Amino acid sequence: MNRFARRCLFYLLYLGLILNLTVFSLPVVVNTQSINSAEIAEIRGVWLTNVASGVLFVPWGINRALNQLSRLNFNTIYPVVWNRGYTFYKSIVAQQITGSDSQPLLKFMHGGRDVLTSLVKLSQAKNLSVIPWFEYGLMIPHNSQLAKSYPHWLTIGQSGIKSIKETPPEEINNGVNKVAWLNPLHPQVQDFIKALILEIVSNYNVDGIQLDDHFAMPVQFGYDAFTVNVYQQEHQGKSPPTDCFNPEWMRWRADKITDFMAEIYQAVKAVKPNAKISLSPNSQAFAYKYYLQDWESWVKKGLVDELILQVYRDDPDSFMAEISAPAVQFALSQIPVVIGISTGTLRDSVEIAQIKEQVRMVRDRHFDGISFFYWESLWGYIAPESPKQRRQGFSEIFNATAKKSLLP
Repeated sequence: MNRFARRCLFYLLYLGLILNLTVFSLPVVVNTQSINSAEIAEIRGVWLTNVASGVLFVPWGINRALNQLSRLNFNTIYPVVWNRGYTFYKSIVAQQITGSDSQPLLKFMHGGRDVLTSLVKLSQAKNLSVIPWFEYGLMIPHNSQLAKSYPHWLTIGQSGIKSIKETPPEEINNGVNKVAWLNPLHPQVQDFIKALILEIVSNYNVDGIQLDDHFAMPVQFGYDAFTVNVYQQEHQGKSPPTDCFNPEWMRWRADKITDFMAEIYQAVKAVKPNAKISLSPNSQAFAYKYYLQDWESWVKKGLVDELILQVYRDDPDSFMAEISAPAVQFALSQIPVVIGISTGTLRDSVEIAQIKEQVRMVRDRHFDGISFFYWESLWGYIAPESPKQRRQGFSEIFNATAKKSLLP
């Protein structure tokens, strides 16, 4: 048995443990209170990732997951389609650039079949909207094939720093991963990312696409030769400030990313005018200061159709402060705004009582919906309550069907 086969066998056993406890649990008992569902419009979403999650790797696991979500009155899924330098659909664009048309283990587990095609077909039968999620955005592993093949596509920090530490909270292990960043200013990077997005919008019957906090540039980056040259051309030969937090230097880079976002928006709308451009960022202050992602300006410029703010906070006061921020309230006056709520990770479970309270706070302030991060922690083995108790809790949160909020 070769190394790849052994890894697949191990992963199958791992998936069996997860899915046996998350999917084959007792049936859902739905609370059917007398609510006129025709009067309810609310986005009820969940992210489907491959990080510390096995749901996408087993065909019957996907089917059962969508059945459960539908029974519990969810109406939107955000499945990962781009993560760690791989696509999670069969991509001609990725094949040409990276040599792989989809994530290898995913391809093996599904016998070469296209997972996104299956997701869309099954979701349509359940009246679930599908908005593919570019989870890793411009972030890629420093040792990925993409990084090795196209080093000139990467942006870097001072002294030639090519990668930074990134530890997503959902990681299985406690180690840190070194990640590099594709340069959002580089025209070849822009063409590649746009091609991936348009490939999905053109070839799949999806409701839109989603970018998130990784569609950005870490503030310490931007000192690569390409970016420095562009800056010098626009500043009479002057080099960028050595202080990465210099206000003018930050604004210049942020505006360039905004220009790229505008190109994506226009390109998608040219292919499919009704496709929703969804964005799931961190708070405006954090996103701009540390990742040069000025999403408030994107909303003002009409480049975002739906905002899903990541508010993964345990403290009620901190949670309230995030959803009450001026940038969020401004966005709420312009477009549908959904609040992203954490249901837990492998290392940090969230009790159903906290989830219910945060949903209440969101609804009391008239937001357009809720999305949960992430599928595996909704009612899986990592939760503090039993799967049956968790699902009962969600049946009380979503005790009637709801129309998906429409674009303004």
